[in-house]
Amino acid sequence: MATSTISTKGQITLPISLRKRLGMKPHDRVLIESAGDAIVIKRAVDFFELEGFLGKALPEAEERKRMLHAVSLRTRGRTK
Repeated sequence: MATSTISTKGQITLPISLRKRLGMKPHDRVLIESAGDAIVIKRAVDFFELEGFLGKALPEAEERKRMLHAVSLRTRGRTK
C-alpha cells in the first residue's frame, strides 16, 4: 500500500510504482469515485486509444475536427 498527502489545493500525487503498474502517464485522465469510506481512482480510457474499434479510423486531426464541428452544431441546437 502506498501513501500520499493532500496538498492545500486538494491535490495528491500518485506514487510512481502505482502509475507504472497501471500504465498511467502525465496528462492521462482518471475516474474518481467513492466506495463507502474509500476513494477509487481508475485510469480513464482516452477516446482516441480506441482507434480502429469501429473500423478504419481517420487521422486524429480529422477525427478531432469532425468531433468539434459536431459539438458546435449540437450546442447551437442543430443536429445535422
